[in-house]
Amino acid sequence: MSKVANLKGLMGTEGRVSRSLSLAEDAAQTLRSMILLEKLPPGISLPERDLSEALGISRTPLREAIRLLAGEGLIQFTAARRPFVANPSLEEINNCLRVQGALEALAGELACINCSDAELREIANTNAAIAEVNTDDGDGKLAGFQADMRFHQAIVQAAGNLPLAETHASYNARLWRVRFLSSQRRAGRDSTRKEHSEIVAALTARDAKRTAQALKAHLKTAETNIAQALSERGST
Repeated sequence: MSKVANLKGLMGTEGRVSRSLSLAEDAAQTLRSMILLEKLPPGISLPERDLSEALGISRTPLREAIRLLAGEGLIQFTAARRPFVANPSLEEINNCLRVQGALEALAGELACINCSDAELREIANTNAAIAEVNTDDGDGKLAGFQADMRFHQAIVQAAGNLPLAETHASYNARLWRVRFLSSQRRAGRDSTRKEHSEIVAALTARDAKRTAQALKAHLKTAETNIAQALSERGST
């Protein structure tokens, strides 16, 4: 089987990119979803010619899409500049998670001081909406995960600190795939919901110390869940 046929098989009919004003962004969104769902698994090579045919676009927007995803840490390059789906080590992942925990703890502290009551309600509503998503299929799994990420992003935005938000976005993108993988573990969902509830309660009380501790604890739990998810994936 050729590489083109293999990519087409992995991506299926959903891999075709719809036409819009930005083919590069459409292609990036398609590839991002495929990487998160591991329909394009970690470490797989992404030859430009084969991938452009699989997506139904030319190489120019494809290269821009690859550049965007490389900036998010979802795609990396070999020494010969050939792209492949990133496959970071657990040590690299944990190093990023610990930075992310510190960033979100600071964001929580600042949000307690700076955010409006409307922003607090929006954070609480976003958290409540997570439980309403049906995660039994691929689209639902992705929607549930995206809702989870919006919850964390809303807290960072409520902090009112642009450099913090920009730094958080950079690390968050690098952790999306493994956090998505972790979010699919049913064993960790109850603890995640309890931790989210504690974060919302601490924010609502505008208790900066309690909020920071709750967010740090939540990211620490993510370390454990991700390690277990990666171990389970490796044993299947």
